[in-house]
Amino acid sequence: MDKITQYQQIILALLQEYAAIKKTLTPGITSQLLIDRENHHYQLLSIGWHNNRFTYTIAFHFDIIDGKIWIQQNNTDALIADELVEKGVSREDIVLGFVPEKAREYSGYGMG
Repeated sequence: MDKITQYQQIILALLQEYAAIKKTLTPGITSQLLIDRENHHYQLLSIGWHNNRFTYTIAFHFDIIDGKIWIQQNNTDALIADELVEKGVSREDIVLGFVPEKAREYSGYGMG
């Protein structure tokens, strides 16, 4: 299995795990996985109505760019980069896209 296919499977499994958790947290709010395998974009959304209030939140957004997993958004308390490492992704293949480029060298992850 090539690295990109492996990373796609890891991201998908991770998003499915979190989608299953989020389903039970708030009545009226559903989880949606948005997967674009061809262009390597992966998102988990929370969407719906609860207590007369509309929710639309991107929980996670990952891209695979040049063989690396870019974490573009993490609106949870999860240490998602650490979870990717635990699932077999090398630290240098993870880029914290939401961190300014100048600060990434101090993150312990890839530069991008």
